[in-house]
Amino acid sequence: MTRRSARSPRFDATIVLTYYLPYTSGLTEVARTVAEGLAAGGRPGAVVACRHDPDPPPRAAVEVFRAPVAARLGRGVISPGFAPLAGRIARASRVVNLHLPMLEAGLVARLAGDTPVVATHHDDVWLAGGALAPLQVKAVDASVARALRRSAAVVVNNVDHAEHSRHWPLMRGRRLLAIAPPCREREPAPAAFRETAGPHFGFLGRIAPEKGLHHLVDAFRTIPDPEARLLIAGDYSKVAGGSVVGALRARAGDDTRIRFTGFLADDRVAGFYASLDAFALPSVAEESFGISQAEAMMLGVPSVASDAPGMRVPVSETGFGRLFPPGDARALAGALLEVAAYAPERRAEGGRDARARYGTDSCLDAYDALFQEAGAVQGAPA
Repeated sequence: MTRRSARSPRFDATIVLTYYLPYTSGLTEVARTVAEGLAAGGRPGAVVACRHDPDPPPRAAVEVFRAPVAARLGRGVISPGFAPLAGRIARASRVVNLHLPMLEAGLVARLAGDTPVVATHHDDVWLAGGALAPLQVKAVDASVARALRRSAAVVVNNVDHAEHSRHWPLMRGRRLLAIAPPCREREPAPAAFRETAGPHFGFLGRIAPEKGLHHLVDAFRTIPDPEARLLIAGDYSKVAGGSVVGALRARAGDDTRIRFTGFLADDRVAGFYASLDAFALPSVAEESFGISQAEAMMLGVPSVASDAPGMRVPVSETGFGRLFPPGDARALAGALLEVAAYAPERRAEGGRDARARYGTDSCLDAYDALFQEAGAVQGAPA
């Protein structure tokens, strides 16, 4: 009789990641949706994260354990207690789900003992630069590799992105599942950010270097229409590694048509999407999917995305939008104007297709089946 079969696990699944609510990113949204989906299904789950925000954490639908942060290093944090805490909670669970990249991933996977590990690989770590960046990337990559070797299964958002990962040789040797991240089907709302009858283009996400927003600003400034608007929404006060909003404001110069909305509360997001004629995802670093673009598409807003692994998938699968060469501001401007002119019928059809492909239920069903197979809800020994 193994140690796991001799006890009753406290949690059906423990989800481990560095940043959790109130921090907002595509990675945290996947983790939150899976954790809360399990809880809604009557299966107790836990989340382990770092206490990256000094403010009191918000109430959560699942039990959240947070390790203190001793220091910050670029986009990351140093938390000596994080891996031991994650390992302890993992050992009290039927399965542990590691969200990668994560500096402590390899150590957490080892400290999980005989609890089955399911790794969700979102992306390779990417740093904007600096003297220590190459060493940080090397350290994270080594840790991620150790975690992948210990994983019973590896989840990726899509194979297109995974094939271009530095970890592809390891991932393709494991049990690999492509599960599109959960995208919320929001209720239609009034166009709360609409100002004129001209075309409105927008982005929603972290105001971070890898998002390529300088190309979006440059592209928009080539569009002469005085009624056009560019709406850039997202947090720029609590971005891991630092925001680029200052540089973007400088780049916008005296163009009064460009708006920076800052962080949007969840109840304002649908109104933001409703204000757009086209959504833009101009990322310059590999992005595994782009939840915000898919959610906009689900509401009938076509997307213009960089033709790069992962982020091009929603547009290439649905045909609802345009792809452009990454970093090409002139091509981006042309694509934005083209899709902004889509007819209502095409927008309705694109929205239906996106909703059928990227809704939350299909993602949760896939994770649920995987966790069951790994021994998560049936309690089978690893």
